[in-house]
Amino acid sequence: MNTPEMPHTPNSRALLQARIEKNLRRRHAREKLFRGMGLAAVTAGLAFVALLFASILSKGLPAFWQSTLVLDVYFDPQVIQIDPKPTQQAGESPSEFRERELAWQGQLAMVNWNRLLEDSVIALDPDLGSQRRDVRALFTSAERYTLRDRIKDDPDLIGQTVPMKLLADANIDVWIRGNIDRSLPDSQQQLRPAVRQLADRLHEEGILQVRFSKALFFNTDSRSSPASAGLAGAFMGSLYMMMIVIFVAVPVGVASAVYLEEFAPQNRFTDLVEVNINNLAAVPSIVFGLLGAAIFINWFHLPLSAPLVGGLVLSLMTLPTVIIATRASLKAVPPSIRQAALALGASKVQTVFHQVVPLAIPGILTGSIIGVAQALGETAPLLLIGMSAFVANVPTSPMDQSTALPVQVFLWQGNELRNFFEARTSAAIIVLLAMMISLNGLAIWLRKKFETRW
Repeated sequence: MNTPEMPHTPNSRALLQARIEKNLRRRHAREKLFRGMGLAAVTAGLAFVALLFASILSKGLPAFWQSTLVLDVYFDPQVIQIDPKPTQQAGESPSEFRERELAWQGQLAMVNWNRLLEDSVIALDPDLGSQRRDVRALFTSAERYTLRDRIKDDPDLIGQTVPMKLLADANIDVWIRGNIDRSLPDSQQQLRPAVRQLADRLHEEGILQVRFSKALFFNTDSRSSPASAGLAGAFMGSLYMMMIVIFVAVPVGVASAVYLEEFAPQNRFTDLVEVNINNLAAVPSIVFGLLGAAIFINWFHLPLSAPLVGGLVLSLMTLPTVIIATRASLKAVPPSIRQAALALGASKVQTVFHQVVPLAIPGILTGSIIGVAQALGETAPLLLIGMSAFVANVPTSPMDQSTALPVQVFLWQGNELRNFFEARTSAAIIVLLAMMISLNGLAIWLRKKFETRW
């Protein structure tokens, strides 16, 4: 039995209208709440990013300036008692000349270069002659090799006075820049009272200055001389690794994606491969480090701590990202492009490589560069293949031992001289972020340059 319809009286229409308006107000309120939550989430995210960058910049930028002694160094012949630099004589074999050259370098190594450093300060105030130990504490230990290298390159400097800028010791830098509480008792200070007084005096006289230092960019890491530690070795190691990733991961990843998307038959095996590629993109990076150590070091016996091994490990890690990004770019090409090419008589291969892939290049480049930039910041897999070892030289090839920028950040962060290396760690992060932002900027530029709209 059907229920009789209620007559549309004025009261019933008013109630219906009120119910509709109530539902609309509730829906609009929910939409406003959703937009507000979204805006709050974006604002909070940007605020955290801004806080992160502000923290890193505020701590890291001061590390680009360092305490430096500006002095006139007299290369005293009484201290540098060495033979003239050997030159190859007529009829002398290369091995004989090399032997004489090594003997001359041995004489250079025996020179008391610290005495020249001390004399350069004592020349300003002869009363400091009785405080040679305190004067020597002003310089970082690597500066004696700076003097040695100057004479090695130009022996004619012996007997001359040369104005030089020499790095102060790390503890002097900490003291001068106020990175340690000056009110602490002597037992908790790294420097003796006499050294602190001398440093303050030289700073007031303008001899000890805080100047922009190139050592952070052009020196390698150093444990005996923390003040001269730099990022040159780690930078070159990262550069070699990125070159290997670009030449290995990008071609292999793009070729794999083109085959899977355009030519592979649709069967269970192909589905299994696709699922595993997606799963590999989510595997923790440290697992790739274990895989690389087992395959490239234990099986192929490639050198430990070499950028070649690091680059191959990072290539394995980057491959899924490149494949997924490339396949997404290929799918984004309209089917009408393929259909038109086939209708004009082009083969499948011609359609893919002459029409589809060129149109997908912006997305392929963007995905590849972002994958490479992500690999640049990885640390865990590099630790497992020995790239955390201390290396004092700049690698000249991908087979030489080296470290990488993120690993260098990790090593400096744990250095016991916290007051000095905390700022230097942030400075290394700034350099690493600059490289990553540059790569991402390049990806955006390439996408804009080759982007095609249809």
